[in-house]
Amino acid sequence: MAFDQSTRNTLQRFVSAARGILEEEFTRQLQNDYGLDPDSGTVSLLESLRHITDQQRETARILRATLEHYCAGSDTDAKAGLDRIVREQAFTIFNRLAALRMAEARGLLIETVGNGYQSQGFQLYSRLAGTGLGETGDAYRVFLQSVFDELAQDLPGLFDRFSPQGRLFPRETALLEVIDLINHGEIEPLWGEDETIGWIYQYFNSKEERKAMRDASQAPRNSRELAVRNQFFTPRYVVEFLVDNTLGRLWFNWTGGETSLRDRCQYLLVKPDEHPEPAKRLRDPRTIKLLDPACGSMHFGLYAFDLFQEIYREAWDWEQAHGPGCLDTETGGSDELKPLSQTYADQDAFLHDVPRLIIEHNIYGVDIDPRAAQIASLALWLRAQRAWHEAGVKAKDRPQVGHGNVVAAVAPPAEVELRKRFMEELDPLDAELFEKTLFLLKGLPELGVLLQVEKELPALVRQVFGEHGDLFREEDKMQWQKAEDRLGEALSSYAHSAKTSYKRRLFAEDALQCFRMIEMQSYVFDVVLMNPPFGAVCASTKTYLTRNHPNSRQDILAMFVERSVDMIRTTGLIGAITSRTAFLLSSYTEWRQKTILEDTKMLALADLGNGIMDDAMVQAAAYVLEKAK
Repeated sequence: MAFDQSTRNTLQRFVSAARGILEEEFTRQLQNDYGLDPDSGTVSLLESLRHITDQQRETARILRATLEHYCAGSDTDAKAGLDRIVREQAFTIFNRLAALRMAEARGLLIETVGNGYQSQGFQLYSRLAGTGLGETGDAYRVFLQSVFDELAQDLPGLFDRFSPQGRLFPRETALLEVIDLINHGEIEPLWGEDETIGWIYQYFNSKEERKAMRDASQAPRNSRELAVRNQFFTPRYVVEFLVDNTLGRLWFNWTGGETSLRDRCQYLLVKPDEHPEPAKRLRDPRTIKLLDPACGSMHFGLYAFDLFQEIYREAWDWEQAHGPGCLDTETGGSDELKPLSQTYADQDAFLHDVPRLIIEHNIYGVDIDPRAAQIASLALWLRAQRAWHEAGVKAKDRPQVGHGNVVAAVAPPAEVELRKRFMEELDPLDAELFEKTLFLLKGLPELGVLLQVEKELPALVRQVFGEHGDLFREEDKMQWQKAEDRLGEALSSYAHSAKTSYKRRLFAEDALQCFRMIEMQSYVFDVVLMNPPFGAVCASTKTYLTRNHPNSRQDILAMFVERSVDMIRTTGLIGAITSRTAFLLSSYTEWRQKTILEDTKMLALADLGNGIMDDAMVQAAAYVLEKAK
């Protein structure tokens, strides 16, 4: 269905109402049960909470540890930290309920939220559990939490009930109010649409909130403001235009035009008589990497998933026709891929595994908003489940997908004492490397992929482990890879050991996320697709960005385009929707000359005008660039 303005207005009212209910509920819980007041920022002593159960006392302790973690090493005060806790708890529980409803609409989950207490899943559960779980409301809470626990195996970032963002659960009255909103007749038809989760992400922050941020400061003051100011959903037809002419175009070229994508991709710009020279060896689809560096709800990735499914089918047929070894399996790393026919017993076994392959090998995403990582991972997981459902693969026979390749650009942990204690457990050289790496990542939440980690790591590694010359040679790469593996294992052990406190767990998990970001930036991509932020950068990062992006310093959108050129291989493709002012104003002359005319070749440009990205006050253009040889 089309998400016209009327539909979007309805969805916006729904999201606003649900957010209001949940934030009010969790604010009351913090005040009444846990001795934390978001209104004033006051924190009562844990010992003074004599009215709560042992389980609530543990939650109160964890909430205080989370607050300390949020406030460590930054200008965040207790009030701002508690506001963040309320906001994140509300967003997470809302996403969980929305995810269940979307899974129901796709036939992936027995009715759980769709009819509240009368849902088929809960009725069956309550008959099996009997009266052992207490009143209906208590039993329904336990039922939902058991569903969360099951889904947490694939999506821990969203469904892990022990994560700092998901500790609280709404009481019965608030829960039923939100479920009634979810099941309202105006909203019900939208749960079967892939776009719905993206609009939920955008509308969780209101237009009024964005306006207030802009009125308070011309430039974003922190990473959250940068994210909220730029949450503009990309229309489906723009997504298709850009994906068709990047991923679709590459596969078209490699196959010499012998692909069903020629007809399937309705926006693919192909001349009727165009027949490019096919590649000597067709790329193994497991080696194709696509990145959205400002992924939001992963709208580009969802449509790319459709194309990748067809690409994998055609690759299998190609290998069957030309024999093992006809597919180029070069990954640029240490992984060795066997031919498809030697990896899978038959075509059915291969197609059975394709959704997992797409999520684990092909689609990558980065966002400075951790909530976007929740949404993007969920969207891809739902898309994979839908593919298996349509293929008739039963839930018990589906491979576990895992977290995929969506990374939140979070701040490195700032707790000095915890860092010192962790480093005491490491080899001295690893400890030095760890400390220097965290310092290198200091601006990550405001910069995301604009932080050029891969350009600064060589000098850092040589500084710690010794010189190997002027270039980042194989010795340096091997040293870093081995050290990264050791640090990853040490952090995982640090996070999950029996003696670990909750603050240590938060410290270790943020550090692990930072190392995932470093790994992401070590890859070379074939396609970059994006609707990047635009306008001014955060004041705290302006000096760094001006120094590293002198030709694109006028606007963060130009920096993202310039940075994307660094991240793709020669003849790789970039698809972007941005403000068109970068192609018109004289202040962007240096960017156009270097990035657009020298470093890339423009393959397509659509001048779209106003009103394309909901309420973003920009005239938009969608374009495709090829990295020059």
